[in-house]
Amino acid sequence: MTLFSRKVDYALLILSYLYRQTGTARGIAERFGLSRSFTANILKELGHHGFVVSQRGVKGGYALARSAREITLAEVIEALEDGWRLTLCSGPTSHPEICEFTHCCTLQGPLAEVQQRLLDVLRGVTLADLFDGHGCTVTVVPTRRLPVLARPAATTEALA
Repeated sequence: MTLFSRKVDYALLILSYLYRQTGTARGIAERFGLSRSFTANILKELGHHGFVVSQRGVKGGYALARSAREITLAEVIEALEDGWRLTLCSGPTSHPEICEFTHCCTLQGPLAEVQQRLLDVLRGVTLADLFDGHGCTVTVVPTRRLPVLARPAATTEALA
């Protein structure tokens, strides 16, 4: 399992290209060996979410709609993944129909906290941080420690 879907991976690749220059769907597809229709679909979705703008015509093409310093990694992920979640129960709303343990799960709260921390880190990383190749310095604000769940004591029956 990966944190980013293939769509997000390719969208970031396309955005990195547009960070340095304008481009056409055909040119971007050829540069990375992607299908033109797949590249066009990602560009369309990126445009729908306000990350890129397009101009038709001979001198047309795609460009970033905003500065790469204004776009965070979390923003891209959340837009393309329709509200990215670490687990089904760690988002803003749970899905009790998916998991039969929602009513008694002791991990739901801690996993929601982990997801929030991940999003906080990803909100501190801009596309410029990624694309400049200098790495990035992310300041993580300390938050409360995650609760440590107590393990039930082992019984002699369980050891037998």
